[in-house]
Amino acid sequence: MARRLVLGTLVMPNGHHGAGWRHPDARFGGDESFDFYRGIAQTLERGLFDVLFLQDQVCVRDHGGVEVQSRANITAHLEPLTLLSALSVVTRNLGLVATASTTYNEPYHVARLFASLDHLSGGRAGWNAVTSFTDAEAHNFGREAHLDHDTRYDRAREFVGLVRDLWDSWDDDAFVRDKASGRYFLPGRLHVLNHRGRHFAVKGPLNVPRSPQGHPVIFQAGASADGLDLAAATAEVVYAAAQAKADAQAYYTTLKARAAALGRPPGLPLILPGLHAIVGRTEAEAKAKYRALLDLVDPVVGLAQLSMFFTVDLSGHPLDGPVPDVPLTQGHRSRQKLLLDLARRENLTLRQLIGHVANGLGHLTIVGTAARIADVMQDWFQDGAADGFNILPPYLPGGIDDFVDLVVPELQARGLTRTAYDGRTLRENLGLARPANRFTPAPAPAALAPA
Repeated sequence: MARRLVLGTLVMPNGHHGAGWRHPDARFGGDESFDFYRGIAQTLERGLFDVLFLQDQVCVRDHGGVEVQSRANITAHLEPLTLLSALSVVTRNLGLVATASTTYNEPYHVARLFASLDHLSGGRAGWNAVTSFTDAEAHNFGREAHLDHDTRYDRAREFVGLVRDLWDSWDDDAFVRDKASGRYFLPGRLHVLNHRGRHFAVKGPLNVPRSPQGHPVIFQAGASADGLDLAAATAEVVYAAAQAKADAQAYYTTLKARAAALGRPPGLPLILPGLHAIVGRTEAEAKAKYRALLDLVDPVVGLAQLSMFFTVDLSGHPLDGPVPDVPLTQGHRSRQKLLLDLARRENLTLRQLIGHVANGLGHLTIVGTAARIADVMQDWFQDGAADGFNILPPYLPGGIDDFVDLVVPELQARGLTRTAYDGRTLRENLGLARPANRFTPAPAPAALAPA
């Protein structure tokens, strides 16, 4: 099968632009409405997307107090696994991916939830494994502060390996359900883990049969040194952030090389940079949409959002002054570095950096026609910077409608994306192999017939 662009989208409740919810064409419902998400999922499936992705945080984001929070667009949202289970009933081919934190969950819970979603969806589940990065989450789980960076990643490595082992608790053919003999499953096809590690002790087995994909697809978004190590060892798809093609190429080359050195299959992991696309039928229309969104940005909210990322209070700094020097902290280090590098490279004021953050939280932003957006996607795809893109619509549902109606046909005309789904499962559509059960010996090679 010829290599083609992978298309995913991160569906935030009110769009990905910081002021997207205030756009005249934005519709509300992402906080609570199943019908809202059903329409988006079916539009994505019409556009032959691979993945609908729902991020998650187990807290109300702390944007500098209730007054600032009351003006922000991301405060409450539905629990993603529940929502994706419902969406599995009204879609047929779209991959359904959700975040679950390795810091605020237990491996057995995560293994069980995603295996169940894989069964309910007929093999379309994916898990975005993250370590989380805010103290606000810690406060909901009996902790005064978020775990330090090294501990989070040490825990995450054990967590991901344990989830994969739990997914292999049963062989694919374990459940014979033989009424005549009275045998429901074959005892030799059950695998009990008896895991004892630094962070977890789990006997097993998982109380869900092995799922249609064997393992739901593992997604990650690591860019720190520890994040790269974890992604190279375990991820099958990686969400990335890059403003410049050269930076994307460097990340792409580094991560693929690390994975190859660990003996991973060629081409893994697939790398999807975020793309905040503002599409117009003309350049003038696209630029008008962009200016309208920027005019709606509330600098107080933007400043609080920057403070959250840097875990440093920036409220005392002048908006039209330079971006202050801040140390990298225990929080979201890779995004901190990306934003600081951008500010230094383009000599941005604090207000200008707020504008960039509003445009997709520092991801690549392209404003233009479908042809211009497709040009950039094709260039990055064919020049070793991306295997596809995670589309970040500025507002909903119009941002997704624009991309599906205008950009997807342009990509199809260039032979970059599919015109029909290739398979039934997410793995099949991504071109990923179905993993063998690690507890089941591989069949011995057949003996050669005598000459």
